[in-house]
Amino acid sequence: MRYFPVIVVGGGLAGLRAALEVNMHNIPVCVLSRVHPVRSHSLAAQGGINGALGNHVRGSNDSVEKHAFDTVKGSDYLGDQDAIIRMCNDAPLRIYEMEHWGCPFSRTSEGKIAQRPFGGAGFPRTAYAEDKTGHVLLHTLYEQVVRFEHSSERADITVLDEMLVTSLAVDDGRCTGVIALNLKTGNFEAFQSDAVIFATGGSGRVYSNSTNALISTALGAYIPFKDGAPLKDMEFIQFHPTTLIGTNILMTEGCRGEGGFLVNNKGERFLANYEDSKKAMEVAPRDIVARNIQREIDAGRGFENSYVHLDIRHLGEKKINERLPGIRDLCIKFANIDPVTDPIPVQPGQHYTMGGIDTDINGASDIKGLFAAGECACVSVHGANRLGGNSLLETIVYGAIAGKSCAEYVSSLAQTKTGAEKVEAKLRDEERRAREIVAKDGDYLICDVRDELAQTMAQKVGLFRKEDQLRSALEDIERAKDKFKKVKFNAKSKSLSYNYEFINYLETEASICVSEVIVKGALERKESRGSHFRLDFPKRDDANFLKHTVARYSKEGITLSYKPVKIVKWEPKERKY
Repeated sequence: MRYFPVIVVGGGLAGLRAALEVNMHNIPVCVLSRVHPVRSHSLAAQGGINGALGNHVRGSNDSVEKHAFDTVKGSDYLGDQDAIIRMCNDAPLRIYEMEHWGCPFSRTSEGKIAQRPFGGAGFPRTAYAEDKTGHVLLHTLYEQVVRFEHSSERADITVLDEMLVTSLAVDDGRCTGVIALNLKTGNFEAFQSDAVIFATGGSGRVYSNSTNALISTALGAYIPFKDGAPLKDMEFIQFHPTTLIGTNILMTEGCRGEGGFLVNNKGERFLANYEDSKKAMEVAPRDIVARNIQREIDAGRGFENSYVHLDIRHLGEKKINERLPGIRDLCIKFANIDPVTDPIPVQPGQHYTMGGIDTDINGASDIKGLFAAGECACVSVHGANRLGGNSLLETIVYGAIAGKSCAEYVSSLAQTKTGAEKVEAKLRDEERRAREIVAKDGDYLICDVRDELAQTMAQKVGLFRKEDQLRSALEDIERAKDKFKKVKFNAKSKSLSYNYEFINYLETEASICVSEVIVKGALERKESRGSHFRLDFPKRDDANFLKHTVARYSKEGITLSYKPVKIVKWEPKERKY
């Protein structure tokens, strides 16, 4: 058994920034990542990171308060305003910190960090690096991690990749470590710690039509959930308006921020025909744009009844190559079209999980010593709908906040390095369970159960929801549970070294549980708010549902409760489009 004062689970932006913050407090920290950190899904973020820098003439009247209000309004007033204000206040600090660490942001003619319209702002607020912003941010943070990995300046940062965390060790309400499967050796390993930070990303792969990487599964939410950490607001699933037809690869909001048009089969910029998007048009909040695209398709005004066109041809080859080179490359490679000469076929696709592990404003969960940051967490800065450009911001702002909070917690402990017996017992439990899994010989393939469930979520718990479909989805989930009890382990090798059928089993188990949380939350929320749109309850209901959904796990089943939204400055206003 290995001991580290702090363990960070996940090597993406939130995880690396949290690890660096712990390291700044001279506390040894270990990052356990399923993939090499620069292969984390943070890499795929394209468009940019929000902050009230005011680096353009049209953005010079921006402010932290305006950024915070736009985030609150975009959240459909479900975001906790204290957390939102804190994030927006820290935004310039964190962006400039990344710049000083060497992040190669795109620049204005004056040499300032370039910004473009994004995220419902209507003016340039989003700092970017071409259309590869997540890529450059992730590499910049990883360079800092390498800098201190074996440094005499501070305590060590240890990075162990190809380590899949499968379980927490919780002793008398306190997290004392994790168990991880070493994908190289196929052996489980025990890690004792005084605190753990989860930063595993979102649960997008519970849907079949997702922009998320294959590693963005429900495991990161499920593992803490089954050990006592509540999940919050999981019914709020963001569907990105523009994903590439056939693959659901993300076509960044930056395409529209740079001036791209959305066009139906009549050649119309159809967003002007909808009351809620005719003012902001293509840079309206994502939930609004996504629904209006789907309405066009459903009304027969899409192409082949499945997509609309994202047209950036008028931007010209020079600007596309300067601002959107990654988009051009993706279109050529995955759709055999060149956006310089051809419109891009796009449709809405699952993109972001607004809900997650319930945390306070400091990133702490209900389990002592367990913290969370990034998309797997829900401090509730996004509420019912995330603004474009705020996800990258949340990772580095709340990664730093969770890291600082965790470091202070560890420093305050009267006794460290406790709970070894619980960690060892968990290790034995995981080894025993793995032997049982690889011995399964039932009637169903694990992959079939997984794929059927993902199709259910896409078809019945998507952009538009109603009671009969949600209840049908719950019935499908119950059938998935029954089938899952009767799956067979089909891999010829029983070794766990790079055994993707074993990993698939763990992910499918997690998907069934987290999907149930999503559907139950959506069924009970009898209103439309942000990304959650009920056809049978099309209006927002502040009198009854201005509250967070909190789900708890037990062997008897999932239970829901509610807690109030933190309103500091802005009372909910009636929608006026």
